[in-house]
Amino acid sequence: MLWIKALHISFMVTWFAGLFYLPRLYVYHSMCDPNDIASIERFKVMERKLYYGIMTPGMIFTFIFGIWMLVDYAWAAYADAAWMHIKLASVIFLLGYHIHCGKLLKDFKYNRNTRSHVYYRWYNEVPVIFLFLIIILVVVKP
Repeated sequence: MLWIKALHISFMVTWFAGLFYLPRLYVYHSMCDPNDIASIERFKVMERKLYYGIMTPGMIFTFIFGIWMLVDYAWAAYADAAWMHIKLASVIFLLGYHIHCGKLLKDFKYNRNTRSHVYYRWYNEVPVIFLFLIIILVVVKP
């Protein structure tokens, strides 16, 4: 089970790297001069490769190994623990955040972005809050 936990954590780190960096790319993309086609196209490629090549596989494998642990022992051990329910709710929220990042990716892809770089700077902070929350819940188990 330690191998499964190690893989879960490794893919979670991969997923979070994308959750941190993709909105940062959106910050820079939204600051591009609309006439700078080369930069805009470069950001589109970077965003697409990050979302589909790193973030989404990281998320999928995080879920696979997390569910494996949940089914194998964690639910039986912690089903009555409030921290586990809060953690799982937080993960579901992050899934929604991930999907919303994909919607924003499509907006940028089709040049439909209407938000400023300031919005994306704030948007970029959301996964940080959930990372701290989840780590505290899993380690401290309050």
